[in-house]
Amino acid sequence: MKEGLIFIIFLIFLTDLCDTVSQLLLKSSINALDLHVNTVQKIIGLFLRLIKIPRIWAGFLFSSLSLTIWLFVLSKADLNFAYSLDSMRYILITIASVIILKENVGPVRWIGIICVVTGIVLVASG
Repeated sequence: MKEGLIFIIFLIFLTDLCDTVSQLLLKSSINALDLHVNTVQKIIGLFLRLIKIPRIWAGFLFSSLSLTIWLFVLSKADLNFAYSLDSMRYILITIASVIILKENVGPVRWIGIICVVTGIVLVASG
């Protein structure tokens, strides 16, 4: 494998890792709030509570970092290759959701993840 290709794959993984951290931060933040909003005042109140949560800002920061790395990847790699490998985020988010958020993942979803992994291996080796 070419050194440049390994670096691009690493950057795509880093993008997916940053996005996973972002999603975990945002999910854990929103889970801590009461989301029964049915009036404009409650929506505004929810927004004001959201912008005061440091984890929300950290989530935005990781999302911005992910986007910045992704733009660099797009400048160096073919879109069809990069986007196919970007599917690693589904694997990372599922594993992180199980370990950190204690979410349940059924057998059918694990089979789907195995299919995604297979696809990533095929794309990376081709």
